[in-house]
Amino acid sequence: QVQLVESGGGLVQPGGSLRLSCAASGSIFSINTMGWYRQVPGKERELVAAITSGGSTNYTDSVKGRFTIFRDNAKNTVYLQMNTLKPEDTAVYYCKADMATVTSLGYEYDYWGQGTQVTVSS
Repeated sequence: QVQLVESGGGLVQPGGSLRLSCAASGSIFSINTMGWYRQVPGKERELVAAITSGGSTNYTDSVKGRFTIFRDNAKNTVYLQMNTLKPEDTAVYYCKADMATVTSLGYEYDYWGQGTQVTVSS
């Protein structure tokens, strides 16, 4: 059994900053790509940023230069530093990790966190 637990969401004024954290725990064998997605009501969940186990990153265009994704492999944790937040960043943010468990025989599966609300408003 593995799980992802997110933290760090909340209410922030436009131009402010937040840092999201997502920690993986359980019977983990390996973690490949970790990423952050977001979703607003009535829209599909979209990729915000992702980082591979080797540290390569990619971002959706709307957050480039404002958000930074990084990870601590020793802690099985991925972070999303969000700066210069805008009202359009308001969404539920989800963490996803491609993980193999000690019983999955090397196969990787997608695991999702429960989501954390980020609201950017004055």
